[in-house]
Amino acid sequence: MKTALAIRHLHFEDLGSLQPLLLERGYTLRYLEAGTDDLRDAALADLLVVLGGPIGAFDEQLYPFLLDELTLIERQLQQQRPLLGICLGAQLIARALGARVGDMGFKEIGFAPLTLSAQGQASVLAGLQGVPVLHWHGDRFELPDGAIPLAGTALCANQAFSVGRHVLALQCHLEAQPQQIERWLIGHACELSQSGIDPRRLRCQAAAVASSLPAAAQAVFAAWLDALPPSPGKASDCSQPPTSRSTHHV
Repeated sequence: MKTALAIRHLHFEDLGSLQPLLLERGYTLRYLEAGTDDLRDAALADLLVVLGGPIGAFDEQLYPFLLDELTLIERQLQQQRPLLGICLGAQLIARALGARVGDMGFKEIGFAPLTLSAQGQASVLAGLQGVPVLHWHGDRFELPDGAIPLAGTALCANQAFSVGRHVLALQCHLEAQPQQIERWLIGHACELSQSGIDPRRLRCQAAAVASSLPAAAQAVFAAWLDALPPSPGKASDCSQPPTSRSTHHV
């Protein structure tokens, strides 16, 4: 049976619209709670999903568990096993691949469409052209060497990249379900207040895409899952990680 492991940093930032697709495809799902569950002994999964969170990809001095996350990501990359990163997860993948990650100097929060690159228009993201998706971040990643740029926005040039067929990194929260936006508004109330963002605006934006975004998001995730290469055989947990981990900020 295939296994899907999701690293979660906030309880309401979960697999969202991706979860039913994984269950339909026969995956056994398991969440690991960052900061409380021991990531060091986690076995390699047929699919690893690293979800979002309100910390930085280089904050390991404040949150030491990030180094264990990076080690798990690096093992998944080395074995070329399917890997999906969302927001912080995408930034950690970029860092593991040697790219810079750092503060944008402002927040990009709200629903807005992506601008797909030429490669993005021919990728699993093709159906997102013109579809508003949820952005909620203040950091950004640069494109790792060898990665394919897929999408951006006016405020953040790099919103998505892929590596082969097995790695997809999304700065935006494609998994977020508009019907669940109230959980985000409550959970991030302090950030919204500090950023001068009116939660009523986000609530209205979520209502406007409630009938279109979930289907588009599921179509993207389904296309990516369908295109994944066969998983390699189980590898030893003692595999050496790649040496490309970056140790610098933007």
